[in-house]
Amino acid sequence: MKFFLDTANLAQIREANDLGILDGVTTNPSLMAKEGIKGQDNVMKHYKTICEIVKGDVSAEVISTDFEGMIREGENLAALDENIVVKIPMIKDGIKAIKHLTSMGIKTNCTLVFSAGQALLAAKAGATYVSPFIGRLDDISQDGMVLIAEIAQIYAVQGFQTQILAASIRNPLHIIKSAQMGAQVATCGLDTILQLLKHPLTDSGLEKFLADHAKANA
Repeated sequence: MKFFLDTANLAQIREANDLGILDGVTTNPSLMAKEGIKGQDNVMKHYKTICEIVKGDVSAEVISTDFEGMIREGENLAALDENIVVKIPMIKDGIKAIKHLTSMGIKTNCTLVFSAGQALLAAKAGATYVSPFIGRLDDISQDGMVLIAEIAQIYAVQGFQTQILAASIRNPLHIIKSAQMGAQVATCGLDTILQLLKHPLTDSGLEKFLADHAKANA
């Protein structure tokens, strides 16, 4: 499974990259605003900086909701770096835009996916990634993992190459379950990734090893 960091925070991206397990980054307008990145020129510069840090796919989201606007933004974003993936919303014009951008050799990420039918349409259009938002489904008492499993089964049976990018991950169990269900990518915050490191038996075991070493060398 590939690990993407869902942030626009450069310090966190550098930390995750230094950890040696970072495969890419996903962003959106909300994450840019959270970091105080304002103005289109500054947003584009920020994407360039992220691409200089991470040698993997970086999802950059369009803000247009019409076909022409998404194509225009998508082409401009893709021109920034070969690793840019244009993030397109799951709407009618979005599917058209994915098809068009894919035909131009531009990678796409279909975002805000909440059903297997939507994921099927995204794959038919040629999306590089499809992003089911599992945490938001859990929030309304629907099991996000069921959706991951449904999409994985459809893609396997039909032979689609679109990768499942599990998004809206809230905890480390979401990562583990997504991997078990067949998602190729998980995107989340750095804190959630770091929680995978933790286990009380690891802590107590290390403490004992160090204590025994100290006694033997006293």
